[in-house]
Amino acid sequence: MALRTKAHWFGVVLNSPDPKALAEFYQRLLGWTLYPSDDDSDFVSLAPSEEAGYNLAFQREDLYERPVWPAEAGKPQMQLHLDLEVDSLDEAVAHAVGCGAELPEFQPQERVRVMLDPDGHPFCLYLG
Repeated sequence: MALRTKAHWFGVVLNSPDPKALAEFYQRLLGWTLYPSDDDSDFVSLAPSEEAGYNLAFQREDLYERPVWPAEAGKPQMQLHLDLEVDSLDEAVAHAVGCGAELPEFQPQERVRVMLDPDGHPFCLYLG
């Protein structure tokens, strides 16, 4: 039996020392709607709509250590990365940098650009 709900909802949560700021970065990058928590700014999420069935969320981690990419022995490493399909790598990279992302020098594939969000989480822009 598969682990799932009737709603088929799916979400990813990234740790951050400042979840609201990181959520605002992804809001600019993706154009999705921001859904702050009611109680404080320790948890923020965004989604394309309330009916989407998936979201990207951000949770405060006071002991957060920025991952190093590409990986280096003895340094914090990424635990996951996001893949975002784009129509044009050049335009997508320019947009991401304009939103506050970094383009690392090392790029392992021709049709993919590894980017770093403001907290250092890698995400990939790729041609489908």
